[in-house]
Amino acid sequence: MTTLTDAPPPPPPPPPPATAANPEVEKGRPRAGGRRTPYWLLLPGILWLLVFFLLPMVYQASTSVQTGSLEEGYEVTWRFATYGEALSAYWPQFARSVLYAGSATVLCLLLGYPLAYLIAFRAGRWRGLLLVLVIAPFFTSFLIRTLAWKTILADGGPVVGALNALHVLDVTGWLGITAGERVLATPLAVVCGLTYNFLPFMVLPLYASLERIDGRLHEAAGDLYATPFATFRRVTLPLSMPGVVSGTLLTFIPACGDYVNADLLGSTDTRMIGNVIQTQFLRVLDYPTAAALSFLLMAAILLMVTFYIRRSGTEDLV
Repeated sequence: MTTLTDAPPPPPPPPPPATAANPEVEKGRPRAGGRRTPYWLLLPGILWLLVFFLLPMVYQASTSVQTGSLEEGYEVTWRFATYGEALSAYWPQFARSVLYAGSATVLCLLLGYPLAYLIAFRAGRWRGLLLVLVIAPFFTSFLIRTLAWKTILADGGPVVGALNALHVLDVTGWLGITAGERVLATPLAVVCGLTYNFLPFMVLPLYASLERIDGRLHEAAGDLYATPFATFRRVTLPLSMPGVVSGTLLTFIPACGDYVNADLLGSTDTRMIGNVIQTQFLRVLDYPTAAALSFLLMAAILLMVTFYIRRSGTEDLV
């Protein structure tokens, strides 16, 4: 007697035929052109990076090891001593750039995190409007925004008047300001300009990270009798760390190479490494030194960023 278990298994279904609606299938196998489609999609981006990133980098690398002058012409002589000479001559500007960029990054984080938290969890129907207000400064030129800060911080302006009335300038000597002096052309002015110009780069990644947090986690923390501070410390802050890391990188890296704020809001005592590179390229016309400074700045930022990402434990999140 034959049972159901003795019956042979049904044969596998035949592969779908190649039709106009399914041109990729031919005898059960995709066409060779279909396997190359992702590479064709990547080709425009690869060409863009090759033409506008890799080739300029190679050209600058060759420029940094050249010798000569603008009148006689430059020749590649593989003179790597230019790097050591540039670093020994302009290390104060390097240190100042890191200090100003780090201060602006910390201020952006302290100002941007509460704002991003408010937009993500408390804005309600005003969320879209607040996001537009965050990116609204981008509708104006970077130069015009910095010039506006020059007017705000000018002598006799509202900021200086308020600080003098509160006697704040009497206790801010560590910021490069002494009693009765101006705020403009000081380190404080440069850091304020950097903070304002790069604040949106901090707020937007923070908002994107906070907005993805499931609100039920906060409710669960409340059900477990966690205080609002404990909920923030154990739930919100750890889950928003990808946004914190991304925001600090997006703020620190461009701020470290900025030269507009130091040029318009600072003085000769607040010059950053970006100002030195600009001067070497456009005024002194010492192209090898300028190229060497550019590579030293890039290497320093790369090392600091790598160390920061490893210390923060977010290698797989950025």
